[in-house]
Amino acid sequence: MLPIITEEISTEVFSEVFQDVQAWRKSMVQYLKEENPEINTAILEVAKYDESIDLKAVALGAYLSYRLIEIATENEGMSIED
Repeated sequence: MLPIITEEISTEVFSEVFQDVQAWRKSMVQYLKEENPEINTAILEVAKYDESIDLKAVALGAYLSYRLIEIATENEGMSIED
């Protein structure tokens, strides 16, 4: 079961992301390459699948979702693998 993403978590992550969206996205690419390379590969493959969609926008949404779930999981004292 996925953890609950509270308004506080959303606010925290959004403030982090919107300081510099491009830099944050690039840092998440590097973070996930080390932390969870399979997820990173999946995000990039899906984003490249259709040429009519914006690769960076798809990746940003996926990385944002990952980060929200990761923080909510940490706050609930669960492991991201559970």
